[in-house]
Amino acid sequence: MPMCLIVFAYRRHPDYHLILAANRDETYDRPTLSLAHWQDAPEIVAGRDLISGGTWLGVTRNGRFAAVTNYRVPQVAREQPPSRGLLAANFLQGGEAPPIYLENLRASAARYDGFSLLVGDSRGIYYFSNRENIPRELSPGLYGLSNHLLDTPWPKVQRAKSALRQIIDAENIEPQRILKLLADSERPTDDALPDTGIGLQREQLLSPIFVAGERYGTRSSTVLLITHDGCISITECDSLSGSIQSYEWRLESP
Repeated sequence: MPMCLIVFAYRRHPDYHLILAANRDETYDRPTLSLAHWQDAPEIVAGRDLISGGTWLGVTRNGRFAAVTNYRVPQVAREQPPSRGLLAANFLQGGEAPPIYLENLRASAARYDGFSLLVGDSRGIYYFSNRENIPRELSPGLYGLSNHLLDTPWPKVQRAKSALRQIIDAENIEPQRILKLLADSERPTDDALPDTGIGLQREQLLSPIFVAGERYGTRSSTVLLITHDGCISITECDSLSGSIQSYEWRLESP
């Protein structure tokens, strides 16, 4: 259910606090709500998993955001682990500062299957994986995250980071251009693929930025933009229907 590719530029552009692009890969038949204000928590703008109630990526009216990816370890699976989408949802619904949320999470992180979690607000962005169990604050920079640790140089991560670098070096940041980045379905050569224990055929299927299998693939692509002066926009393209949802607002001054 979590995102399977996230690339983001944090304080790397003169106008933007955050430029984030993400693809969610999932089975096509998993019940899902598209990007919207949540009825039971209208301050949250996110897609929603209808099985667990969690999310893969979301942002709040006051600028808190969270995104989660799974960590691919096919040999290790827990019995009835909690949904990793709740890690993002719980942060968005709460009021704890990002480092406090992650520090409190450390005690229960082992209950979940492998994950990497990004949480942040206007003051900073933090990263945590239960494969390391050490929260860390990120410095300004360009980052990529797939189904391993932050900035593991898988081909899809490197390709997406390179494409995002070209975009942020341009004068204008356009969500449609970032969505085009996320639609890239080119596969790397077999000798460049990681070996995560799922076999070559599966590695090939999951290797592009945009995954297109028969029953599993990229369900949605999302672009989150937060400017230094408090403008937030989030755009989601549903890969199955082609529909696009977009929301934009300005943070209120404290």
